[in-house]
Amino acid sequence: MTDPRPRQVLAAIPAYRPGRPALDESHKLSSNENPFPPLPGVVERAAAGLARMNRYPDPGVTALGEALAERHGLSTDHFAFGTGSVSVLFGLLDAWCGPGDEVVYPWRSFEAYPIAVDLPGATSVRVPLTADHRHDLPAMADAITERTKVVLVCTPNNPTGPVVTEAEFEEFMARVPTTVLVVVDEAYVEFVRDPDALAGAAALARHANVVVLRTFSKAYGLAGLRIGYSMAHPAITEAIRKALPPFGVTDIAQAAALASLEAQAELEERVEAVVAERTRVFDALREQGWDVPSSHANFVWLPLGERSAEFAEHAHPISVRPFPEGVRVTIGTPEINDAFLARAAAFRR
Repeated sequence: MTDPRPRQVLAAIPAYRPGRPALDESHKLSSNENPFPPLPGVVERAAAGLARMNRYPDPGVTALGEALAERHGLSTDHFAFGTGSVSVLFGLLDAWCGPGDEVVYPWRSFEAYPIAVDLPGATSVRVPLTADHRHDLPAMADAITERTKVVLVCTPNNPTGPVVTEAEFEEFMARVPTTVLVVVDEAYVEFVRDPDALAGAAALARHANVVVLRTFSKAYGLAGLRIGYSMAHPAITEAIRKALPPFGVTDIAQAAALASLEAQAELEERVEAVVAERTRVFDALREQGWDVPSSHANFVWLPLGERSAEFAEHAHPISVRPFPEGVRVTIGTPEINDAFLARAAAFRR
């Protein structure tokens, strides 16, 4: 007898690597978490759900689906829910891809993409970013073949920050076969201030093969409860739902997300505070001489290349996220941002 062995594909898949632990939560600028506590009313609504933890959650995420449908002018059969938008992406790729199929996406981008593509046995087609850290959409269109099932578009791009513009996207879609699914990952959409930026919901209205991913983890500050969703035409949504585990989203998360939607004024105030800090940090880094790409997310990107790990050690006890190409730094509280800027200035000396 031999020991039980998992599928061979797992040997080549790296485990997802979370952000480095920090001195305390305020010093953790490695995971793109919201520095603010939950919105008003969220904790109370979530706590009320604890009283029925002996019951399964609503598998249809009914109340939240109805609220989002009203907000976006869609029907509830346009929405699929999972434990974060990444969970919905995993389900989507399970539903669409298998061995021999290809998924095109920019690189560097969200590090879960290769894992989500490899698990169903599909092949990653990574298209390098441009010199200014943006999607190279013409090159991504060139990479599409008869084997391509899905294209991933991350806007703003994680970890570099720039957005895809609406004009760029429409030129790209004119070259994409209607049989190819185009996933617009908008995890950071609430922080976007570029008037020319692509709006995923508008793209969905124009193109039947578009899927939009969104999350409550970032702007809404519900990272610990894990809830996100997709918006797509009903036939696509039905397939995604079939690939997702039942009862995945807890009633507690559903209640917290619904309460967060109802606190829109407070949300906008907090998002504006993050955007203002992002602008301040960006401007300060440029003044220090850093070549920082314009970000429309809740982080900034330092294109340090081989010195990324060195900078991450230098930034300690502030935790930042190093990649082979650079370092991503989440916008935190003003005090911690100032401490980070001091570290960044010292590194350049």
